[in-house]
Amino acid sequence: MILPIYALGAKVLKKVAEPIDQDFPDLEKLLSNMWDTMYNAQGVGLAAPQIGKSIRIFLIDTVQLESEEKDFQGVKQAFINAEIIEESGELWAYEEGCLSIPRIRGDVERQKNVVIKYLDEEFNEHTKEFTGINARVIQHEYDHIEGKLFTEKLKPLRKKLLKRKLEKIKIGEIDTDYRMRFSQR
Repeated sequence: MILPIYALGAKVLKKVAEPIDQDFPDLEKLLSNMWDTMYNAQGVGLAAPQIGKSIRIFLIDTVQLESEEKDFQGVKQAFINAEIIEESGELWAYEEGCLSIPRIRGDVERQKNVVIKYLDEEFNEHTKEFTGINARVIQHEYDHIEGKLFTEKLKPLRKKLLKRKLEKIKIGEIDTDYRMRFSQR
């Protein structure tokens, strides 16, 4: 089922999400709905806070980017109760966007490598290193479960230039190709 994506301004997007355990109700259904919602909105990542759930789950699918990037191997994975262990490498700027902040993009500097500990859908624990675009998407989605948005990482001038557009998103004055929930409508 395709769920509405919570827009900038929703309180759930600013909360640090809570971990879950194996007894979380209907986890398989939730993950399936999150995949459907992400693909419907043409995203490469989605975090549970973006669908109104303050829990530590996010998923990414960068496999769909493989044809755009040479020598790139994408990742399709759900991350449960993730914890970033280390970020390393030089900072690099890349234009990011977010399904919760439609039609807004901006250069965000992030480190090239990330080591993350997480549980998969069967609650098996993994600790893996990711680099490049895969690391960036993971860092972006991880920020969501930490209550942070990419716009907070933009340069001050860019933030100032976007202020009016961001306010319009908060009150629902934006058209999207996917369902959204606005907190101040």
